[in-house]
Amino acid sequence: MQPFHILLLIVAYFSLLIFISYITSKSANNETFFKANNSSPWYVVAFGMIGASLSGVTFISVPGWV
Repeated sequence: MQPFHILLLIVAYFSLLIFISYITSKSANNETFFKANNSSPWYVVAFGMIGASLSGVTFISVPGWV
């Protein structure tokens, strides 16, 4: 691939992400972001917390391990 094509692909990808976030966040506020308007079931929140902690541990421990 040409460098121009790679750059174009990256710009298109980020443009698509920004467009999707703009459409889905029209009625969002801080409470929606942090607490999901108190509408998430407990098990979804639990899986999210476990995933976030595992991601943090992986990010911190892998460079030290290598």
